[in-house]
Amino acid sequence: MPVEMSQARFEELVADALDQVPAQFAAAMDNVVVLVEEFNEEAPDILGLYHGIALTERTSHYSGALPDRISIYREPILDICDTEDDVVEEVLITVMHELGHHFGIDDERLHELGWG
Repeated sequence: MPVEMSQARFEELVADALDQVPAQFAAAMDNVVVLVEEFNEEAPDILGLYHGIALTERTSHYSGALPDRISIYREPILDICDTEDDVVEEVLITVMHELGHHFGIDDERLHELGWG
């Protein structure tokens, strides 16, 4: 049975996950915003999505670009979790996974690191 959780509480968990980003990585984040959305219309089962150009791929042509976005999808995360503790863990994993993409880390390596 999916976990019931308010939008505000879920957003708080995303903020808590961002607070756990190591300082050196938080300082290196550049031109990226993290958003909570209900779900992705094109792929309703995904938990998160990075939209942008990874730091490792940016060139001088990147100047003036709109911020990259990390979307964390509330409904699919709640649907796969049984408890609030499960939600806390899944939000942390999803946030770190999508931030990894911002830093140019691919899915295979993120899984190896435990963020998959």
